Amino acid sequence: LSNWYVRLSRRRFWKGEMNEDKQAAYETLHECLTTVSKLMSPFAPFFSDWVFKNLNANHESVHLTDLPQANNQAIDLLLEDQMDYAQRITSLVLSIRKKENIKVRQPLQKILIPVIDPAIKDEIKHVQSLILAEVNVKELAFIDEIEKSIKPNFRVLGKKVGAKMKAAAEAISGMTSTQISELEHLGSFVLSVDGDQITLVTEDVEILSKDIPGYKVAAEGKITVALDIEVSDELRLEGIARELVSKLQQTRKEQAFDVTDKINVRIEPNAYINDAINTYKTYICNEILAVNLELSAISGHSADIEVDEVQVSVQMNKAN
Repeated sequence: LSNWYVRLSRRRFWKGEMNEDKQAAYETLHECLTTVSKLMSPFAPFFSDWVFKNLNANHESVHLTDLPQANNQAIDLLLEDQMDYAQRITSLVLSIRKKENIKVRQPLQKILIPVIDPAIKDEIKHVQSLILAEVNVKELAFIDEIEKSIKPNFRVLGKKVGAKMKAAAEAISGMTSTQISELEHLGSFVLSVDGDQITLVTEDVEILSKDIPGYKVAAEGKITVALDIEVSDELRLEGIARELVSKLQQTRKEQAFDVTDKINVRIEPNAYINDAINTYKTYICNEILAVNLELSAISGHSADIEVDEVQVSVQMNKAN
């Protein structure tokens, strides 16, 4: 049981009223945790019992239950493939963000995914909204291909071709984009080198994706993503608003407000944050449960928060 489901379901857990969707989210998590506690009971007896009894108050002990039996009817291999694509694409996008030093709270505009196989495209479409929410990007679009280059992995290929290494390197460098795609998707390609047929596998070469202007590219196996890293003024303001929400939420915790408490918030005006607050005031209020949010001078006790290395003074009190 990973934190992937919990993270993607946070809004389902915390939205106000108890409806069917919220109930389903809690029941799914409850069943997973209960099942895991049973599975781990033989080798983590005390912790598994503690988890189980906290989840199931009417049962005496996890050690007085039967081990779970697999329900083959509940296995959905297509859904598992779709979620695997979601996780892999998310990982690639986050790796680009990390490399370019763009934090996840900063929204970006678009992801491009080259897809040759229509079946893969359909599977990604089913989890598109999950991907966009997880990586904080507005759009996902599909394109035919991203131009790629290829070069030999001399350390691996040398053992296979020996004295024909130079000829093999020239033949590999001359491969067309269609041939490179075939090697990527099938995992092998038969290449003619000085009259001999050599079967290349992906480990024999390095395949590099060429960047698109304004985009950065990352690839893993059959999946390639290109991320638009340009930050418009509108995206910049939204990023400041999201950062502000995070810091205000932390201040709520530090000041010991209950998670359901409605609050009033006053923020000292600051040129860096003023436009973001005025533009995204409703969003900020909804996220931090504020019934009132003012940009005005503060007198008396206040807290200091840091928004993108800019110091901001904040005052909170419980709303009536």
